[in-house]
Amino acid sequence: MNTSAPRSPSQPPEVDVVAGILWQGERFLAVKRPQGKPLAGYWEFPGGKVEPGEELLAALGRELKEELDLEVAQAELWQKKFHKYEHLHVNLHFFQIRDFSGSPASLEGQELAWLTPADAFEYPFLPADAEIIRRLNKKDAPPTHNQ
Repeated sequence: MNTSAPRSPSQPPEVDVVAGILWQGERFLAVKRPQGKPLAGYWEFPGGKVEPGEELLAALGRELKEELDLEVAQAELWQKKFHKYEHLHVNLHFFQIRDFSGSPASLEGQELAWLTPADAFEYPFLPADAEIIRRLNKKDAPPTHNQ
């Protein structure tokens, strides 16, 4: 049963988004949003919108294949977060990925960088991702080694 109030026409749309934290040793993959996309120039974790009726893991696999030509072998849901942008409200689902195949390819013209959690503080990440960067720098963050 949906107990939330109906969305008024003036409210931005709400979408589900998946994001992958792909680890290679002690570094994770970050992508820079290309020109022409909303919030261009910000760095983020790769991923994207979940299609209607699509499972989260299926969406994650599809997005990483479309954006980076990667195949996910194992992904673990790590964090969920709700964030309000002016133009969009997002339900974010962050997955830790330590097992994947392929080398990241920039299929959408985005810049790619392998960063340590500490390096990430030097990059302008999306506001919704800032808390995740802080959590990755805490001692209680999950192990960052490939299994």
